[in-house]
Amino acid sequence: MKEERKFSLILGSHAHLPSGSSEAEFEFLYKNRMRPFVSGLSRYSNINAVLHYSGVLLYWIERTHPEFFMLIEDMVARKQIEILGGGFYEPMFTLIPLQDKIGQIELMTTYLRKQFGKRPQGCWIPGMVWEQNLANTLSSIDMNYTFLSQEQFKLAGMKDDDIFIPCIAEDKGKVITIFPVNNSVEKDLSEKSCSFVFNELKKKLDGKHKSSINHALCGKVISVFPEKVSSSPEEPPDTVWNRFFEEISLLEGVLETTLPSKIFKNFKGFKKANFPNSSSLENNFSPRNFIIDHEDANSLYSKMIFTNVLINQLKGDKVRKYHAKEEMWKAQDSFLFSPGDGYLRNDIRKAAFSSLLRAECLSREKSKTISSIIQYDLDFDGIKEYLFQDNRLNCYIMQKGAAIFELDYLPKVWNYLDCGTNEFGRRTAFADILVTSDTKIEELIYDINNFSRNGKGRLCFNETYEAITQERKGKLCFILPATAENILFGCIEISKCFLLRKDNITVSYVLRNTGKDIHNFLFIPKINFSFTGINDKSVRFYSVENTDKNIAMDKLFNASNLKIHDVINEVQIILSSTNDFSGCIVHAFNNSIYQATRILPAFTVSLEPEEIWNNEFSLKFTH
Repeated sequence: MKEERKFSLILGSHAHLPSGSSEAEFEFLYKNRMRPFVSGLSRYSNINAVLHYSGVLLYWIERTHPEFFMLIEDMVARKQIEILGGGFYEPMFTLIPLQDKIGQIELMTTYLRKQFGKRPQGCWIPGMVWEQNLANTLSSIDMNYTFLSQEQFKLAGMKDDDIFIPCIAEDKGKVITIFPVNNSVEKDLSEKSCSFVFNELKKKLDGKHKSSINHALCGKVISVFPEKVSSSPEEPPDTVWNRFFEEISLLEGVLETTLPSKIFKNFKGFKKANFPNSSSLENNFSPRNFIIDHEDANSLYSKMIFTNVLINQLKGDKVRKYHAKEEMWKAQDSFLFSPGDGYLRNDIRKAAFSSLLRAECLSREKSKTISSIIQYDLDFDGIKEYLFQDNRLNCYIMQKGAAIFELDYLPKVWNYLDCGTNEFGRRTAFADILVTSDTKIEELIYDINNFSRNGKGRLCFNETYEAITQERKGKLCFILPATAENILFGCIEISKCFLLRKDNITVSYVLRNTGKDIHNFLFIPKINFSFTGINDKSVRFYSVENTDKNIAMDKLFNASNLKIHDVINEVQIILSSTNDFSGCIVHAFNNSIYQATRILPAFTVSLEPEEIWNNEFSLKFTH
């Protein structure tokens, strides 16, 4: 009877780091979580476990710690462990196209089979983010089972013992077995001893009602993927996990570790369930709502979908098309579309954008791209943006503020306008601001948006410009008409033209006073750029004298030309103006994480009624 009252424990280990993570991060994760778990487990051949490590992580280990693969291969051969498949780059499955879901899983499946000699039978879903159509997708590529949390089981209508028993999900005639994961047990294991947690759990299970269907043969199943287990701060990870496995081995009267493939193979007739859209993350997280609420994440999502369209237009070169897809897959990482600061991390987001740009370059025909401007609703807001594409530059302009919101230098696959967001949306380039003439340059170092709040400025970049001229070969003009005179600087009309040619962007301004009085103000066309960091090992700024002498700058400047040296990418950006200007350079952060560098050129303007003021900027890239 005691043997019959044991519960089955599926013990697992999961780990992932996104593309763009540092070597130190990979090494830390390996030494503190992966190696201690696997090496400790190898000493207890009576304990079964499942492993899921993302393709990104496994590929790094293959290059840096091949001995780890030998250990896993030995444990697979003696049927002690089972390796879960999934998307190679740990994608947010519910946000990506069907063919990408299939492609990522097949890439991971092939990799695991080659490395460890066995095809995975089960699949890991990042964040356990579920939509019912995943049942069809996973089953169609021979995935037999996956995992969802017990909370999701409850949302599917499961009660009592049913939340401790696998079930079946179906979509369009395809079925997949779902194993329940107990997140509360995982939390308890991080704070209390293994023996205490599982003995207490057994008492609760023994006192629960029977399942609505007879599963005496299968019994109750607990799945846990603990990131950490109870320990004192000074204990090394190897010692901690050895003690954990020792305690597990002594609980033979309480539980029996098993593998999900054994349960899948030996027991049939599980209850059928319809799981609503849900996840195991906080507040029943929805990735679709997440990209609506977080413009930083939505910009990546939008670019990914657009890149997918470009790749699908590539015909006749299957190898190049596949390589382009794999580059795109790197940018589908769930880390970028989940709660936390992942989408804010400059290094991770830059790596994703660079992968998308590499994919775009691969998708282009080998012949030279013909420079052109197209209208396309890139961010799915119902308003078309203006996309300029050339061999070396992508320059994307939106009507809000008539500003550049994406600026890709393709030779270095770098988006200089991956700058994060503020309260008004994306940080852009040539975002126009008018402030009172008594404003000091030093004041611009602080939050320039405050000038609107305290009645000293007009944020034209937050207004919609009218498109008045578009030439396919690279000219685009906008106008911001004058508004009511009772609005600060409302009588100032702004005309703005972009001329786009290869490595050079020209932005021409005409400001006209349509009012009856003289207006004096500072005109600030704010320019955001984003680099790898803010120190001089990442980027350096110079003002250029008439003698062509470069003068290194810190925050403030007086110039007609600025030279920006992107040290890491070995790119030089020259910003020149027909009129001299003063200004400052300020770095922008979100949650203390670097996002952008704001260049604030300020022009002193005085306009009589109907008088106009002209200026032309040139932005040139070289490497």
